[in-house]
Amino acid sequence: MIHALTLAAALIASPGDTIPTVTLRDALREAVRLDPAWVQSAGLVENAEWARKAALLVFFLPTLNASADYSELSTQQFNLGTGRPANATGRASIDARYELFSGGRKLFGARQASAELESARAGELGQRYETALLVEREYYDVLTARELLDVARDRARRAVEQFGTARARVTSGATVPSDSLQLLLERQRADIDVLRREATLTVAQLQLGRRIGRAVPVDAAPLDSAPPAPLGLTLDEAVERAVAQGPAWRQARAAERSAEAQIRVRQSNYLPTVTLTASIGKFDDKFFPTLTNRRSIGFQIALPIWDGGQRELAIERLKTGRTVARAIREDLERAARRDVTEAYTGYDVARRSLELAQSGVGFAVEVLRVQEVRYRGGAATVLELLDAQAQLVQAQADLVQARYAARLARASLEVILGQRLSPDSDRSDP
Repeated sequence: MIHALTLAAALIASPGDTIPTVTLRDALREAVRLDPAWVQSAGLVENAEWARKAALLVFFLPTLNASADYSELSTQQFNLGTGRPANATGRASIDARYELFSGGRKLFGARQASAELESARAGELGQRYETALLVEREYYDVLTARELLDVARDRARRAVEQFGTARARVTSGATVPSDSLQLLLERQRADIDVLRREATLTVAQLQLGRRIGRAVPVDAAPLDSAPPAPLGLTLDEAVERAVAQGPAWRQARAAERSAEAQIRVRQSNYLPTVTLTASIGKFDDKFFPTLTNRRSIGFQIALPIWDGGQRELAIERLKTGRTVARAIREDLERAARRDVTEAYTGYDVARRSLELAQSGVGFAVEVLRVQEVRYRGGAATVLELLDAQAQLVQAQADLVQARYAARLARASLEVILGQRLSPDSDRSDP
């Protein structure tokens, strides 16, 4: 088993390899622009911006169409350009149309486009923070794996020392040979744990490299060891901020406004449309006509009366969509306090757990020291010594997990609020 793990670790990463190191700030900056989900959300924002521009331009600009055609005829026909029968006709024209009155379709179309742009921007913001959370989690995975590897190496070092002590005591007749066998087994387990932690670290470094656009392992630079700071706002303030500016709530409100505007656009089809038309045409018997010019200007009034119920069906479907959008928005508002409270209290719990974990490591170190002294003096059994070592390893692992759990809890709350909560030299806005 040991030989297999050793071979696997050697295949994954060579000790002589130089692994590049990246800071959390740089990782956040590079990863966000490479994440496929964010790229898609950013593209939706660009599409929505152009849709809004198009919805506003129809208020000022007419639609224009230019065309040209040329035909060879088998029999002579009257040619408008030459004023006589001809075997060919050529025509070129520019047509313009401007809706003077459309029942409010332009206005509600602009409102719909604005709501969809707001939804797209909120979605892009939310995705940026979601991506940042993923980056932080994978960055902390590297740091956690490295620190747990250090814990495993300390365990292996102590196992070697304890095995030497046990061998000396067995040789002197102070204890039975089974003590050295117990500690030899502990030494082998510690060596296996080191190999597993090395493999875990390499995989975490590869994942971090992938996240920032590199197909090689990337190491994470150490972070500031200062304890996590308070959030700087109360729970009630966090709930109000989430409802007011949280990406999910902004999207829900925008979706409801968009659904309402779509209904208004459809209802405008019950009203007549007044359109101003203008046309300039040239006619001849060649492809580029130059002989005769014709100009026209006029009005067109259209009133859709009945289209087989398709207009009514479309409106009913849109009303259903509006009802669903309203239900989603109301549900999110009801769930705001629950969601924010979970993330907010999760951060407080993580901070307190970190303090307890730090104390736990100090207690475990002292317990192990006492048990080692007692074992050397023959007052403790090898099982008591191994139990103290196991407690220290577990306490150190708990401390490592608690250190980064607090950071992740804060990042989770920031995803809900769509903003950074406290200044941090290690991070930047995604």
